[in-house]
Amino acid sequence: MTQRITIDPITRLEGHGKIEIFLNDEGDVANTYFQIPELRGFERFVVGRPVEEMALLTNRICGVCPEAHHMAAAKAADAVYKVEVPRTGKMLRELLYSAFYATDHTTHFYALAGPDFIVGPDAPVAERNILGVIHKVGLEIGGKVIQMRKYGHTVVEMIGGRKVHPCTSIPGGLTKGITEEQRKEIEEMGHWAIEFAQFSLQAFNDIVLSNKTYLDLILGDIYTHKTYYMGMVDENNHTNFYDGKVRVVGPDGKEFVKYSPNEYAEHIAEHVEPWTYLKFPYLKKVGWKGFVDGPDSGVYCATPLSRLNAADGLATPRAQEEYDKMYKTLGGKPVHQRLATHWARLIELLYAAERWVELATDPEITSPNYHAIPTATPTEGVGIVEAPRGTLTHHYWTDERGVVTKANLIVGTTNNYAPITMSIQKAASNLIKKGNVNEGLLNMVEMAFRSYDPCFGCATHSLPGQMPLEVTVRKANGEVLDVLKQFVD
Repeated sequence: MTQRITIDPITRLEGHGKIEIFLNDEGDVANTYFQIPELRGFERFVVGRPVEEMALLTNRICGVCPEAHHMAAAKAADAVYKVEVPRTGKMLRELLYSAFYATDHTTHFYALAGPDFIVGPDAPVAERNILGVIHKVGLEIGGKVIQMRKYGHTVVEMIGGRKVHPCTSIPGGLTKGITEEQRKEIEEMGHWAIEFAQFSLQAFNDIVLSNKTYLDLILGDIYTHKTYYMGMVDENNHTNFYDGKVRVVGPDGKEFVKYSPNEYAEHIAEHVEPWTYLKFPYLKKVGWKGFVDGPDSGVYCATPLSRLNAADGLATPRAQEEYDKMYKTLGGKPVHQRLATHWARLIELLYAAERWVELATDPEITSPNYHAIPTATPTEGVGIVEAPRGTLTHHYWTDERGVVTKANLIVGTTNNYAPITMSIQKAASNLIKKGNVNEGLLNMVEMAFRSYDPCFGCATHSLPGQMPLEVTVRKANGEVLDVLKQFVD
């Protein structure tokens, strides 16, 4: 008789999800399903709204990474109106985005992923959280984490108008610039962020890399998959979060394709399964072969580790040193061990902080030339940025008035839905044997998806066409009159 194990809700992620594990008669894993029960309908209800509102509407998808949707939507609106943003406008957007990145990566490492390594995967549930991390490493470090988040949100507010859900990016640039006084404050906070990022990398080295058990876990086969890797790069093939082309490398690390935002539909297609609201993107020229890895499978990954795998390096000196150290330690490029994503995330934190200071010290950052007025008739446009969780694509079609007639979003976590599913299946199959299951093992199964830092509030936008629905009709006293079901067993 098949045994069923349900992890619901899964913990330390943005949004909601559950894992169903089915065991065979011998007590080994027969199959797993990673299901997302929530639906967000943004691709439908933005239709009929002016495209310049997309940067305000779509950033309401999520309170964790609204800056990513704000920027992707703004860049798509720029493309719709065929307007070139002035250099100062681009720099201000990227400065806001760099501060956001540093803040977001800090949150994930210390609050979501950190408990698994700092406190331990087998620690009691009540201790595997941010409070357990602070107890283990000390109140001073907890204060640094809070300070990093405060500085990041301060920069977002200065440039974006609000700490959460920024509102200043419009077609052609921004609605306002920054003063010299603000610039100095932003620069000072950026220098502090660089020190914090270096401190975090040292902590990772001391706590994780120096622990043979953890290092063996990272390098072991349980959390390893050989897929394609995606990330945005500049003209030198260095990682860039805000602008550039999307580069995909194969499991061997060699470039497979590099495309501009408006070419994404030539390379990315989306597969649908009836048991979930998420779509499964894959590489068109390879094809959908199911939940398998290797060069013959179109499954690709888009994470901090993927971005480093897809790039030839980083454009800031300290981050480049850490980049070289990671690949030297782990045996060269590409790295396929998914738990190494946490290391890559901290390297990106350092890059974001360094880029933050570079932009804040550019002489043109306080220029009043931060907006160009659009003059072309709006048509269609695509905007792409690297969200912390993966490549984020916004595609809008409009009428001649600039009113959206159709929208398509491929968000960071959606890119990773297939590899997350595969990682959960592999981890469960390796960890659960002969029916032996305990809470610690189930948490190690959760670790398989946690390295991707998934955000399912962002990711679920499209129905497979058969929405499971159950409605119970009751009298005022609670008596059941009828139960109406649709696509429910």
